[in-house]
Amino acid sequence: MPELPDVEGFRQVLESCAKGRVIRSVDVRDAGVLHGVDARRLRDALEGRRFGTPERHGKWLLARTGGPTLVLHFGMTGRLVCGRSDDPVETHDRVLFTLGGGRQLRFRDQRKLQGLWLAHDETDVDRLLERQGPDALAVDREEFEAVLSSRRGALKTALTDQSVLAGLGNLLADEILWRARLRPDRPARDLARTDRRRLYSEMRRTLRTSVSAGCVPPRDSWLTGHRDDRDPRCPRCGTGLHRSRMAGRGTVWCPRCQPDD
Repeated sequence: MPELPDVEGFRQVLESCAKGRVIRSVDVRDAGVLHGVDARRLRDALEGRRFGTPERHGKWLLARTGGPTLVLHFGMTGRLVCGRSDDPVETHDRVLFTLGGGRQLRFRDQRKLQGLWLAHDETDVDRLLERQGPDALAVDREEFEAVLSSRRGALKTALTDQSVLAGLGNLLADEILWRARLRPDRPARDLARTDRRRLYSEMRRTLRTSVSAGCVPPRDSWLTGHRDDRDPRCPRCGTGLHRSRMAGRGTVWCPRCQPDD
C-alpha cells in the first residue's frame, strides 16, 4: 500500500512531468475511480488549465491548476506514471491526462480502492482533508508529543490512525517502532517523555531515508527487509520476530528489542 514516501514520489512525478504544462485532454477510461464528479465535469473543469506546483498531505496528493484542484488518493495499488501520449495504454490505466509537449500523465490503479476527487476551491480541499491529522513529515516534536499523549489506544494504532498523524502506514509504523525499541501494543498515552522524543527522532530519520528511496526500503538492516522471510529474524539481535494483528493490520516486532516494559 502506498505510504507517505511513495506519495511523495508521486508528487515528484507530477511536478517533473506536468508542472507548467497545459492539460490538453482528459481521457477517463474507468469512471469507477472518480468520486463526486463524473467524466464530463472532470474534463470541463480541467481541460485548458495548467498544472501548478503539487502538494502532498499525508497520503493525499493535491494537483493545483490555479482554479480547481485535482485531489488523488492511491489506496492500495494506485500510482502516477509519466509517459508520452503515443505510449501503449496499459490495462490498469484509469485516467489519462494528455499535456502540452506530447507528455501524458496516467493514474494507474489495479484495485480501485480510492481514486480522484475534484475540489473547486479551498473549502472543498479542506472538506476532503478535514479528518487528517498533521503530516508526519512536517509535524514538529511538540505537536507530535501532544497528539500521541492524548490517545487511549495502542501505540501502533495511534501511529497509523490518519486522524492522529497523516501518512504513516503499516510498514512505516512497524519500522519506526522497532527502531525506537517500543512494542506496538504499548498504550500511547503511557509513554515517558524520553520515549516520545526517541519515537519522534526515529520517525523523522526513517521518513527522510524512505522519502529519498521513494518507498520503505526492504534493506537487510531494516525490519522491513525481513518481515516477509519464511523464518523472520531481527536484523539487530537475531531473535525470531513475532507476528500478530492489530486493528486488522499484520504487525511484526522483536520481543527482545521491543520488550514489554
